[in-house]
Amino acid sequence: MRVRILGSPEISDGGAWHPVTGKCRSVLGSLVARAPHPVTVAGIIDDVWCQNAPESAPTQVYGYVSKLRRLLGGLGSDIIRRRGAGYLLSAGEVGVDAQRFEREVHQGLDTFRTGRISDARDMLSAALSLWRGDPFDGASPGAAAQALAVRLEDLRMTAVEHVLEARIERGEHEVVVGELQERARRHPFREQLRRQLLVALYRSGREAEALLEYDRLRQTLADELGTDPSPATRAVHQQILDRDLPPARRQATAVTAAPAPARPVRQLPPGVADFAGRSAELRTLEAYVREHDCADAPAVVVVSGAPGTGKSTIVLRLARALGDRYPDMQLHLDLGGTSAAPREPGELLATLLHGLGRFGHPLPDSVEARAALFRSLMSDRRTLLVLDDAAHAGQVRALLPSNGLSAVLVTSRNGLTELPGARHLQLGALLPEDAEELLARIVGPSRVEREPAEAREIVRLCGYLPLSIRIAGGKLLSRPSWPLRQFLARLTDESRRLAELSLGSLDVRASVDLSIRSLPPQAALAFDLLGLLGPDDQPGWVLGALTDHADHEPVMEVLLDGGLVQAVRHDGAGQARYRMHDLIRVYARERATRRGAEVCRPAADRVVRGWGILANRAREGRPPSLFDPLGGGSAAAADDAVRAVVRPVETVVRDAPAWLAAERHALLGAVQLARAWELAGPGARLVEELAPLYDQQALYDDWRAGAQSMLTVPGLDPMAEGALRRGLGQVMIYANEFEAATEQLHGAERAYAARGHRLGVAMSLAGLGTVHRFCGRLPEAAECLRDALGPVVEAGDPPREALLRGSIGRVLVAQGHPAEARPWFAAALRLARGSGDRHREAVTLRDLGLLEHDLGNPRQAAADLGRALAVFRGLDDERCTATTLLRWGAILLDEKDAARAAAVLTEAAAVFRRIGLWDGEARCRSLLREAGALGPAGAGPVLPARRGGAARAGGAPRQAQGAPVRDAPCGHGVR
Repeated sequence: MRVRILGSPEISDGGAWHPVTGKCRSVLGSLVARAPHPVTVAGIIDDVWCQNAPESAPTQVYGYVSKLRRLLGGLGSDIIRRRGAGYLLSAGEVGVDAQRFEREVHQGLDTFRTGRISDARDMLSAALSLWRGDPFDGASPGAAAQALAVRLEDLRMTAVEHVLEARIERGEHEVVVGELQERARRHPFREQLRRQLLVALYRSGREAEALLEYDRLRQTLADELGTDPSPATRAVHQQILDRDLPPARRQATAVTAAPAPARPVRQLPPGVADFAGRSAELRTLEAYVREHDCADAPAVVVVSGAPGTGKSTIVLRLARALGDRYPDMQLHLDLGGTSAAPREPGELLATLLHGLGRFGHPLPDSVEARAALFRSLMSDRRTLLVLDDAAHAGQVRALLPSNGLSAVLVTSRNGLTELPGARHLQLGALLPEDAEELLARIVGPSRVEREPAEAREIVRLCGYLPLSIRIAGGKLLSRPSWPLRQFLARLTDESRRLAELSLGSLDVRASVDLSIRSLPPQAALAFDLLGLLGPDDQPGWVLGALTDHADHEPVMEVLLDGGLVQAVRHDGAGQARYRMHDLIRVYARERATRRGAEVCRPAADRVVRGWGILANRAREGRPPSLFDPLGGGSAAAADDAVRAVVRPVETVVRDAPAWLAAERHALLGAVQLARAWELAGPGARLVEELAPLYDQQALYDDWRAGAQSMLTVPGLDPMAEGALRRGLGQVMIYANEFEAATEQLHGAERAYAARGHRLGVAMSLAGLGTVHRFCGRLPEAAECLRDALGPVVEAGDPPREALLRGSIGRVLVAQGHPAEARPWFAAALRLARGSGDRHREAVTLRDLGLLEHDLGNPRQAAADLGRALAVFRGLDDERCTATTLLRWGAILLDEKDAARAAAVLTEAAAVFRRIGLWDGEARCRSLLREAGALGPAGAGPVLPARRGGAARAGGAPRQAQGAPVRDAPCGHGVR
């Protein structure tokens, strides 16, 4: 979050919170109250001054907006944008606590209505924790903000009431009586609180007090309002009189913690072989961890200090020493604290969860839900978590396990003293003898023994800082013929060494300067341009794209030898990966900036185009996707030089899932690079090429982030805008954000229409048809799909035509016309087979199997489902295989064939478990219990109840509360 108004108004610049006071508070209130819509300057003036605005009011408004932008830091102009005659607070990027509160409360209330009371309580409590006081600190910031404050306060009380209701239903009635009495006193006319108080008193054995409380309520309403209690309150009173009040449900949480992966996770990077010194610090840190005796919280150790002191190295050394104490999980995460944009907790939790087996599976949207899932996975695991380069305590808090069996080791430039219960060690310089030992280990003991005095002087001039000594040692190591005195002369000469060598971060800058002077021009250019990239490690070909040379290895070797780039690992796709130390990368970026846009922009363009080519290659051989680009392959848009750079690594992308897993952070970095340099065409094309891969691997956060970033870039072609909005609409459909999805899909339709691209318009209509189907608007869904079909047929696009015909068939089934649906499915099957789209063929066979079951043809249903399974297995599509088995099992259960149902569902559960889709496994086990295949209910995890009936081919049935129930995404768009 960057804006907080639930309490004293504050704005964050990304590093610290700043108070907002005076009329700036009123301007902020006006912007927040109307977001995501713009507000005119005249509207702001009315909010700030009412009818008494001075003549200088417009000028003052401009000044207050400028101040708010300054408080927001470097992104201020992006967050508060000029729109026509006014301004727009871009809430989607900034994060306002009030909007987040409203969103999370509505999600919690929806969850409450589904009967998942414990989950709802946790969600609503998390939303209420955002409050720090009264909105706008109880001030009067203007009419619009006052109306917002009233709405927020009412929603807050609604959330409180539901939390209390959940606690009462969980059997905590005695605990909440006092809080209910206090809240009922402060809100005497909220009958919901009074009813809850009656129930809590009665269930606590205080029946007489409950009856007295009812009499007080009745008297208050009669005296103050001239009315009686509501029928609901009177009904509770009568139940108390009759001693017939139902007991608490004591519902267990519907979602259980899935087991951790079978293999212990080992993510710690390799140690440093030439580590020297720090024995006293290591003993202290190890004692901190071993002496930890709290059962409810992990041991947290924070190592802080100036850049170059070796924080990461000593923490990794400590982690290796403690490894035997934490055999279940050893996790490592770079928090990017020294980067321009430290990683957000939601992204960090996604990385951890993917590492624990959740890759390819949709993650919860909110940070709180992801943190809860992570804590559940870690609840009984002996875990060692290394968090490197933390920017602030908020990054760390979200990642803490919830048990005393674990330890968390943190490095940071800052002390992070606000972390409760943490032990701290500030790391300084090495002892002189340890610094000499480090130098000897790097360059070899014989060279130091030959010139001991010179060695002592070298480490002194390096400030006894490990990073400076390593850089100096690397220079010596790459020059074996040099005596130490020759290098010492370079350090002593002020023209070769900055006076700040021994002072904090300037140590690194001086050492980097020393290394860069000896680089040949091509290597110096490569060093500078690498600074354009983000903090994530990169494959080697990226350096070739930056410098426009296909053979990047000679230059990379020079940078490696100079200690300016590190070879960090080999990824899952088999590529060597390289990374700059963060401080060195910052300095390289400064040097690149001095070279000017005429050098940097073409380099960034080549990198983004290179990623686009590889993403295009990764799609080759994959089943057709609804989101394959509509305008041809990206390779045609790249010049020969870029193709030559990426050609040697094109074989890597043949295993598209492994490549995407290895490169997902670098790919997002490439999108941000395109945004930074306003590369509208290549950047949008990259996101469009990645969309089918993101869809197939359920990486919806990445898809959303890429599309939203590129939509802010000026100069987008309408075709590119249409593709981005259509993809963003699909992600929103997956997230049940149907109103927002509709807005994006309409935007896509308009963009395609502006270019006269009928196929694009048709596919946008198809997406709108999906929205209508999920929302139960079946006639509207049918109309959109039929309108889309004509242009798709005209375009001669059999895979998309098959998809649309199958979708129309589903709508007909949902409308109660299964016989009419059969020819639509038959046509879809014929088109899929004719175009070689095996995946669509299998999906259609599954639809036909479910249809035949509905029509009372079990033999044909079994035959179609069996053929669908054979195709899915041939494609190695485990997700669709398991989903088909699950639906077949439900059908067999409806047919009272418990033995075959048990066999099919057991297989499906095993596949779901193997690929990490634990909710699918839970549905299987729930059905297995009905089949009598499992033992007592207590033998397995607590699972959600089975919905009624077999899975349907058409639009999914709606829950009683109105929330849509849809098929799980199967990797090729919504089915």
